[in-house]
Amino acid sequence: MKIAIDAMGGDNAPKEIIKGAVDAVNEYESNIILVGDETIIKEELKNYNYNEEKIEVIHTTQIIENEDKPSMAIRKKKDSSMVVATTLVAEKKADAIVSAGNTGALLASGLFILKRIKGIDRPALCTFIPTKKGISILLDAGANAECKSKNLEQFGIMGYIYAKKILKINNPKVGIVNVGSEEGKGNELTKASYELLKEQDINFVGNIEARYINEGDINVIVADGFTGNVVLKLMEGVAMTIFDMLKDVYKKNLKTKISALMIKDDLKNLKANLDYAEYGGAPLVGVNGNLIKAHGSSDSKAIKNAIKQAMECSKENIIEDIKSYL
Repeated sequence: MKIAIDAMGGDNAPKEIIKGAVDAVNEYESNIILVGDETIIKEELKNYNYNEEKIEVIHTTQIIENEDKPSMAIRKKKDSSMVVATTLVAEKKADAIVSAGNTGALLASGLFILKRIKGIDRPALCTFIPTKKGISILLDAGANAECKSKNLEQFGIMGYIYAKKILKINNPKVGIVNVGSEEGKGNELTKASYELLKEQDINFVGNIEARYINEGDINVIVADGFTGNVVLKLMEGVAMTIFDMLKDVYKKNLKTKISALMIKDDLKNLKANLDYAEYGGAPLVGVNGNLIKAHGSSDSKAIKNAIKQAMECSKENIIEDIKSYL
């Protein structure tokens, strides 16, 4: 199994990307293809000990920047690290691609280079949500701002398959983000999506209000990309705010400082559960190849975990399962 890495994509590229790739090789014994400026990559690799047979470097001359327009970048920067890495997957020379680069460009490369699975109208970004009962997944997390009911139906199907295969949940519960839990609530999109999903051979349980997502009773959270992205970013913001507020509380006086020391390990575990780096990235489900979008500010830990996730997606043949269901 080979994982292609966009070594030049992301806020911390290439150093953190390369370190994450080396850590993955040392921990998971994965085979990595680092795609980018060969001189820079090889110079950085000199800082690490690893099995050199496990890492291949493919030279490219261009980089897709965050300010580049997605579709234009894919067409005009064909020798960019992102495009070349995605093409390796399309040509079956790699089993998956991991990139922390320009989100829009990566989605475009998935659509134009890997192409959609036959029968899927819109691919979706599938992201992990920490809950009281473990991990749930949310899709779409931002690939499609405007959707039709057919899209949400397919998001539910793909999410169900992903949760079953990757999260190892026997019969995952699927729900739609809505303003109320009762059937008949919501706008025309959610009402029509409800009717379509309840006819599918999946464990669809109805609507879920956003405030109950983190309870963990629903394993697959379905939303249009606009709503899903707002939900995700609100959760990230709330988590960061809570930790900042906790820091202020525990620094208040000697008593609170002693209390913080007593529960130091518990606080670290809580922070780890809420840290995106623990989960790696968001797969773009619905394209004909394994593509993992890592957070733009990913450090080496996040990249290492994104590679692990890419390996699991390849191993579990998620794409073939979606094709079989359709």
